[in-house]
Amino acid sequence: MSIVKDTALAESGRRKIHWVRDFMPALGGIEARFEKEKPFAGLRVAVSVHLEAKTANLGYVLSKGGAEVRLTGSNPLSTQDDVAAGLASMGVETFGIHGADPETYKAHLLETLSFKPHLIVDDGGDLVHLLGSERPDLAEHLMGGCEETTTGILRLKAREREGILPCPMMAVNDAKAKHYYDNKYGTGQSVWDAIMHTTNLVVAGKTVVVAGYGWCGKGVAMRASGMGANVIVTEVDSFKALDATMNGFRVMPMDEAAKYGDIFVTVTGCKDVITPKHFQVMKNNAFLTNAGHFDCEVDVAALASMAVKREVRRDDIEGFTLPDGKVLNVIGEGRLVNLAAGNGHPAEIMDMSFAVQALALEWLVKHQGSLEKKVYQVPDEIDDEIGRVKLAAMGLGIDTLTPEQVEYLNGWKA
Repeated sequence: MSIVKDTALAESGRRKIHWVRDFMPALGGIEARFEKEKPFAGLRVAVSVHLEAKTANLGYVLSKGGAEVRLTGSNPLSTQDDVAAGLASMGVETFGIHGADPETYKAHLLETLSFKPHLIVDDGGDLVHLLGSERPDLAEHLMGGCEETTTGILRLKAREREGILPCPMMAVNDAKAKHYYDNKYGTGQSVWDAIMHTTNLVVAGKTVVVAGYGWCGKGVAMRASGMGANVIVTEVDSFKALDATMNGFRVMPMDEAAKYGDIFVTVTGCKDVITPKHFQVMKNNAFLTNAGHFDCEVDVAALASMAVKREVRRDDIEGFTLPDGKVLNVIGEGRLVNLAAGNGHPAEIMDMSFAVQALALEWLVKHQGSLEKKVYQVPDEIDDEIGRVKLAAMGLGIDTLTPEQVEYLNGWKA
């Protein structure tokens, strides 16, 4: 039995789901094959990813492949109640309510896992944490899973090093279709879509501080620059900092950048990136946003303790007044801004990422019994297949190497 806020919202949710399906051709092609071949027949799949329309489509596609699917969110603020109701009405058991408190959110995760899944799709590591630490009894049939995020992959590799990974896991975030395409172009667009829609303010002419210059940070900085912002990048990696410099961005420590920024976007996957010492020197009416998975990059709790007043200024914007009268604005509670205050990545972007998820799960099924409890990279053949399908769907073509060219590239005699 699904747990959603209001089943009467189902029609609105179904419209959203059917809309994105029209713009996810790679996943649509996989669905057509899955429906014929039923690669997940007799298997149970638990999914914890941001509960919005693109994720709903992934859950629906897996169900068409023969799986019994249970799906929940990976962040209470990104759950869309109408989508949850719509997916439940389409035959996929769904557990999620927008804005759920931590206890309710955890209860939804446990309900999703209670049927003892064979496969999992995780986003940030919540499912793996529960199965590997708190509820190993629910992992007795587990054969493998996929992880969607940079943060989640770091946690998986740490568990692998300590020998406590509950099952083989596919590093979907490291796939070419994910980090080249989703992380850079998806994050780059959706972060600014959320910030602009929520603030209704101009980006051009403002100073934007991007913390972290990985694939997501590259996309955020690129789009900010394209809209006329002055971009500063902060980094802990010397070569990423050099890369940012070569792309025309100023590079400096956050201690210095904090004085200049009008809009801050953290994209590091780490914690305590923006802290009280930075709040103290920021401009009045600066905006603080986070595009990393967990809400620990901007220390909102510390900001609240420093404030003499806090108030909701617009939907998804809270203002914190400091003792000197300065106001700092936090968007989406410091949670993942493109989903907490927006609609997430565009459908065409998630088409590729979720196609990787679907094919990686199929790969795990085909290789069950031969895999160790380690983190595995997505095979190149899966990535390359998705790239070809996506190009074809866009009406584009590329060249093919001749046998002589292949020999030239792979040999030494020439």
